[in-house]
Amino acid sequence: MQIYDEANTLASHIRECEESRTYRALKEEVQGNETLSALLKEYKRLQIKVQLSAVSGGSAETEEIQRFQQIGSLLFADATAQRYLLAEMRMQQMMADVFKILNDASGLEMPGM
Repeated sequence: MQIYDEANTLASHIRECEESRTYRALKEEVQGNETLSALLKEYKRLQIKVQLSAVSGGSAETEEIQRFQQIGSLLFADATAQRYLLAEMRMQQMMADVFKILNDASGLEMPGM
C-alpha cells in the first residue's frame, strides 16, 4: 500500500534530518561516558517518577524532587549533557509535531492532542 511506502519514506527522512543526526551523535558521546550516562539514567528515572506523581494528583517525595533538581543542575552544568538533553527535547518536539499532523489527518480523537 502506498501509505506504508510514504511512512517508510518519512522514517527515512527522520533518520537523515539534522536533528536526528545531532541527537544520535550526542547520545553516543554520552553513552561513552559512564558517569554521565548513569546520571542521565537516574535523572530520567526521577523525572518520570515526579511527573507521574504530578499527573496522578499525588506529590513526589521531597527527597526525590531535591535529588532530581540536584542531578539536573549537574547535568546542565556539563556542556555535553546539556547539548544532549536539548537535542533530545528537539527530537521529542519534532516527533510530537509529526504525530499531531498525522493524528489530525486521521480524524481520530486523542485526548491531549
